[in-house]
Amino acid sequence: MKIAYQSVFYPYRGGIAQFNASLFRALEKKAEIKAFNFSLQYPQILFPGTSQYVSESDIADNIPSKRVLNSINPLSYLKTAAAIKAYKPDILISAYWMSFLAPAQGTVSRLVKKSVKTISVINNITPHERKLGDYLMNQYFLKQQQAHVVMGNAVKNELKEYIPDAKIMLHPHPIYNHFGGKIPRVDALNSLNLPTDKKTLLFFGLIREYKGLDVLLKAFSKLSDAYQLVIAGESYEDFTKYEELINNSPNRDRIYVFRRYIPDDEVASFFSASDLCVLPYKSATQSGVVAVAFHFDLPVLVTDRGNLKDIIEPYDTGLVVNEPDENMLALAINKYFDEAQENRFIENIKHFKQKFTWDHMADELITFAKNI
Repeated sequence: MKIAYQSVFYPYRGGIAQFNASLFRALEKKAEIKAFNFSLQYPQILFPGTSQYVSESDIADNIPSKRVLNSINPLSYLKTAAAIKAYKPDILISAYWMSFLAPAQGTVSRLVKKSVKTISVINNITPHERKLGDYLMNQYFLKQQQAHVVMGNAVKNELKEYIPDAKIMLHPHPIYNHFGGKIPRVDALNSLNLPTDKKTLLFFGLIREYKGLDVLLKAFSKLSDAYQLVIAGESYEDFTKYEELINNSPNRDRIYVFRRYIPDDEVASFFSASDLCVLPYKSATQSGVVAVAFHFDLPVLVTDRGNLKDIIEPYDTGLVVNEPDENMLALAINKYFDEAQENRFIENIKHFKQKFTWDHMADELITFAKNI
């Protein structure tokens, strides 16, 4: 089988690029494959972070790719489609996560689908920060695909609202394995200059409204002095409201903020230092942070949003609260430690990792593609 894979790859950074790199490496063991990358992903004026590109300290997989698709240049859509046709693949995989990119990715798929099977790998359909035109953009992209790969029931059900008879493969988000090994807990805490005698809660990743950091800060105010909270990630919004919650918290002296992009070579320290990763999302699909936490055998506490429950409850790998509510969150955190559930969760995480690998997903995808 010959595969064209169109999405974002090195030198771009972020969870989607890491996802694509991991799946690409698994697929290349089983098929001939070529990556068709963006020459321009987002215009810089629309990008809320410091950089779209990897840093020297990132452990980035330099996937060889043809950088040809410019998200805002229709001429590049034609050029990309021509390059894919010239490659003569059996299938085109388009990893999709943002309606802004639907015109570019959808048009490429439309131009090649007469001679190539088109399959989307969907990380997200409805954006967390919704915009006018999202539905039409999504509809345009999805209708150019002959089949779809999703990583949870929430996205599967949403996809069926667009295409009731869609051909769908469901596979849980595999576990990231490129951040190195786990560090002894005390060593990790010392490397971050954190106390070693507290139960450590971790909020990790980009700081955006939908991720519920405000809910976690309110919940943390209700906890005893046995706990400390670590916040690690770049803020994609005004941080003022979080600073006010921190300053007004009775536990403010035990809140440690690393408000910056966390390069790959520091990731192990944050997860190894922690006892529980808390993701109090107000909306979600799946979360790459869960995949990182599981790599480090770290249980998670999530809200029942999107696909988050799908990767927790069936496998007993953490706790789920029904709502992003400060009281529910505080009760669940205390329950986790009072009932000493950590060892059971860790053993179940290890079993999950053995089953849902990138190789397993690649095998399933290739079989799925052959049967379209």
